[in-house]
Amino acid sequence: MIWTICLLVQAALLYFILTHRSRSKSEPPLDKGLIPWLGHALEFGKDASKFLSRMKLKHGDIFTVRAAGRYVTVLLDPHSYDEAIKDSECLDFTRYAQVLMERIFNLRLPHHQPHKAKAMMTKHFMGMNLDALNSTVSRHLQALLKAEMPQNRKDWKEEGLFDFSYSLLFKAGYLTLFGGEQNNNSSDPSSVYEEYKKFDGLLTKMARGTLKPEEKRTAHSVQQRLWELLAPAGLTEDSGSSPWLHGYRRLLQEEGADEDTQRKAILMQLWATQGNVGPATFWLLGYLLTNPEALMAVKREFSQISQMETSETPLTDRLMNTPVFGSALEEALRLTAAPFITREVVKEKTLHMADGQEYLLRKGDRMCLFPFISPQMDPEIYHEPQKYKYNRFLNEDGSVKKHFYKGGRRLKYYTMPWGAGTNGCVGKQFAINTIRQFVYMVLTNYDLELCDPNAQMPEVNASRYGFGMLQPEGDLLVRYKLRNTH
Repeated sequence: MIWTICLLVQAALLYFILTHRSRSKSEPPLDKGLIPWLGHALEFGKDASKFLSRMKLKHGDIFTVRAAGRYVTVLLDPHSYDEAIKDSECLDFTRYAQVLMERIFNLRLPHHQPHKAKAMMTKHFMGMNLDALNSTVSRHLQALLKAEMPQNRKDWKEEGLFDFSYSLLFKAGYLTLFGGEQNNNSSDPSSVYEEYKKFDGLLTKMARGTLKPEEKRTAHSVQQRLWELLAPAGLTEDSGSSPWLHGYRRLLQEEGADEDTQRKAILMQLWATQGNVGPATFWLLGYLLTNPEALMAVKREFSQISQMETSETPLTDRLMNTPVFGSALEEALRLTAAPFITREVVKEKTLHMADGQEYLLRKGDRMCLFPFISPQMDPEIYHEPQKYKYNRFLNEDGSVKKHFYKGGRRLKYYTMPWGAGTNGCVGKQFAINTIRQFVYMVLTNYDLELCDPNAQMPEVNASRYGFGMLQPEGDLLVRYKLRNTH
């Protein structure tokens, strides 16, 4: 008994020595929380925006918090973001989506694979390759929308706007990148979407290790089913998948990834490429439908493009010259894009803040930027930041507004829905083009309206801060039918 007590005391002392940390004068304010090791992990995971806003009020624009044994330095001064984004010597980017997936699947990709994969994606999502993707996704969107419509032009179809947006854009993206033509594809996109929805619904709990026993069983079966459905994707050049996915699969094989690692990596890419476009489109359409003035302004601009239908210029190019729609989209993203930009401190670094302050960052810590709080929801930058203002990114003359200020200084980063620097989203332009095409098709060819004219936008699911695009708690009921052009 005495030996047991001694061992427990020694273990407790060793734990204290290993986990004890105090702040030096040169370091950011330290807030470890009341719970040993766990620190602020629970509050962080429950509602990161609320928690980090509270920490900002308490400590200022930079502070270090403890969360599940890790020390995370959070930087919330947009004027100082460049210092963190551009440093490649002391700070190494850790793509949050990849970290989550590796944790969920116990996935360890080859060391150089993420960098090579990004270079490959950059090649396939630019120039003529991007044009080909735009054309393919447009064709799939048109076919999927047509299939959704009631046979009788006079009949309305009722549906939740979130499911309507997410399902159609997921299927179009899946067919474009993973599955090829519907009639040649061994995995029906609807089946993939239904399984993916279950997976996505459990994602935050999987990442944080808070699944209940029944949810664990569901998560396991859903992953197994998705791996089966995605098994043929990208295996051969004639598999119907995009050249990018075939190249990515080949890269995994060249890097020595076994079959188990490959199937996990392919599912990770499905989430990374399809997890944000649908939710982003839901928020945009939702804000337009609940703001009649905004909807009218966007439709007026679209009508000018409709008159150019015979133009040989591709739709995506015509939609580039739509400043009102661009502003409406940018504003929706400002309100609902909430990714973490994270970096590992691989070598001790002195961070030089824009206000002249200097802080020492410890090797082994993680650094986190959360642009949702600042700049995107900063009242000093955006008047009434909680409100949707479709023309917020327009100047008085109707041109695109790019000058925003904080503390009297112009901001380089005034909204960051797609990340920045080497952490920026490679598929950004493809995602934007897909959203533009889909919203244009829906608003010009179909009648879409709220079932309840007085309906309000649903609240956000607070557990999804940091995971990319936010998702709603609940939905917005809409009805739609093919527009009568006579």
